[in-house]
Amino acid sequence: MLFLDNDRWRMLCKRRDFLRNGAGLAAAGFTLPTLVRQNNADARPTSKTKHVTDGAKSCILVYLLGGPPHQDMFDLKPDAPSEIRGPFQPISTNLPGVQICELLPQLAGMADKYSLVRSVTQRNSNHTPMIYYTLTGRHTAIPNRDNDIRPPQLDDFPHTGAVVSKFKRSNASLPGYVSLPELAIRSSTKGQYKRARNPLRGGSAGFLGAEFSPLSVNGEPGSRNAIPALSLPQQVSPDRFDQRASLLSLLDGGLPTVGETQTMQDVQQQAVLLTGSSNHGRLEVFSLDGEPAKVRDRYGRHRFGQSMLLARRLAEAGVPMISIHFNEMTVCDGWDTHSKNFEACRQELLPMVDQSLSALLGDLDQRGLLGDTLVMCFGEFGRTPRINRNAGRDHWGDCSSALLAGGGIRGGQVIGSSDRHAAFPASRPVEPADIQATLYHCLGLDPHQLIYDRSQRPWEASTGIVVHELVNIPGAS
Repeated sequence: MLFLDNDRWRMLCKRRDFLRNGAGLAAAGFTLPTLVRQNNADARPTSKTKHVTDGAKSCILVYLLGGPPHQDMFDLKPDAPSEIRGPFQPISTNLPGVQICELLPQLAGMADKYSLVRSVTQRNSNHTPMIYYTLTGRHTAIPNRDNDIRPPQLDDFPHTGAVVSKFKRSNASLPGYVSLPELAIRSSTKGQYKRARNPLRGGSAGFLGAEFSPLSVNGEPGSRNAIPALSLPQQVSPDRFDQRASLLSLLDGGLPTVGETQTMQDVQQQAVLLTGSSNHGRLEVFSLDGEPAKVRDRYGRHRFGQSMLLARRLAEAGVPMISIHFNEMTVCDGWDTHSKNFEACRQELLPMVDQSLSALLGDLDQRGLLGDTLVMCFGEFGRTPRINRNAGRDHWGDCSSALLAGGGIRGGQVIGSSDRHAAFPASRPVEPADIQATLYHCLGLDPHQLIYDRSQRPWEASTGIVVHELVNIPGAS
């Protein structure tokens, strides 16, 4: 144990005050008490934990929180009975023989740029365990419990973005994982959904340590106050902040830099680089002020669309992992369409996805970035084949669809198929963990690379198998 004399303790207290008042680490999920408690379980280097730099440079995960209705989007069944097929009609894409929903015309015109997996399957239909599984690749200890809304735990398995941040990050001045916004659910009172969000398990770095937790953009994407805790206090000018940063550096020079102290200093350095003066601060990456109005209009002037545009900027700047957790206030509770499924899909949900996702793919392609940027779009599960009495569809884990593009993905394909009611896979079943393994593979990471929990127990980063039909990088298993 390290014992500190009074002078050294005062130095630490000043450092803590600096963090709280200047750098605003709370926005990135870090506070000093949390950081001091967190074991740096993965600090020791091993042959299994090398950093890999080949493969795609970034991943943008578009997570449709709530469970998107696959049979009303990418896997329509026009010959099924009316209580199964719903009112939407399929339209042809630019791939012969491939059809998707009529409410996705822009995506239909660029189907050669992405691949669809129509046979994603898992025998669980509860939100919280499936959110945890699809984002961490691990099942919860109580997989069938649907009311496990505990906040993130220190012993959780890490969100995919945290693993990518650990092994893929190459620019110390930028976060390794940005979440738009944090993974959370809304509470409800008599059907009126409040904007207050409750963070969910599966969205943090868990046992990897706080340094790999996401920088969450919970404010309006692209606005000056999108990350309030990383904004300088009014009484602190950029020059004054830089002076504080220099003083902090001097204080750090007199302290040992091992274990938790080194972790704390690394986080401090990142916060200083993000928050400092215009000479070296990187917060401009998070601003949309310089984007032309027509570009912002193309993505959509709603939170989802502006988040997609911000994700493109972050990927372009070199952030390796960006997660967009859909959290729009809609006719329904986002994609949890137990009632008014078709009204919500027609008026809001599908037009949003069509506009914003097509804008992202087209923008990346025009800028020559699609080959270096992996884009994935899916939710925690699909929806029931049979329409319920409230014109909605309920939870359905047995079958859903995923869209993948760029970053090593072979576009213009449909992998797997569902049965005549889109209820179960008819061919090539794919587990959500296989999608996660494919993500790691496309980023140049070994899906079975070992990560260590706080008790130093080894775990594979993913339990899945790469979907070899999807990738065009040699060596897929």
